[in-house]
Amino acid sequence: MKNDIILSGVGGQGILSIAAAIGLAAIENNLFLKQSEVHGMSQRGGDVQSHFRLSDKPVASDLIPLGKADLIISVEPMESLRYLPWLSKHGWLVTNSVPFINIPDYPPLEDILGEIQKIKNNIIIDADSVAKEAGSSRAGNIAVLGAASHFIKMPFNTLENAIRKLFGRKGEEIVDINLKALRAGRDFVHL
Repeated sequence: MKNDIILSGVGGQGILSIAAAIGLAAIENNLFLKQSEVHGMSQRGGDVQSHFRLSDKPVASDLIPLGKADLIISVEPMESLRYLPWLSKHGWLVTNSVPFINIPDYPPLEDILGEIQKIKNNIIIDADSVAKEAGSSRAGNIAVLGAASHFIKMPFNTLENAIRKLFGRKGEEIVDINLKALRAGRDFVHL
């Protein structure tokens, strides 16, 4: 089993929380993992991305070669396009449809979504609305993770357990909101 995942977004959108949840689930499944993170000027809305490699065998490198990613999980639509060269021919792109407009010449959203829709395997989710319905729009990143969970080669219940561990110190209400967002994101996808 091998699962090469790229996480992308803008600083403050919860990319590292997604990575932590996948990592906790990987540990529960006794998988090997390597991760590389790049934090752009996150305090100013800079890009944040992470290469995340999971396997049932030791992983030598933390970087995913071009054209070999099984999955791109993005919480910002324009940022998802930045990492397309890494996506394999059979890989999936799962992205939030709601932009984080952090530059004055941000392209029209319909142009960005049109480019995403040219990719054979794409899922575009209004994660902010899904998360708001679950109890907090701040859980949009977890809704995207839920939508992407179909392509992460681990049992879904281990991602749920990871959410419990990750947010447990913040209280039961926060755990419940994030679990609802995770499940709603998963239910959004009909394969």
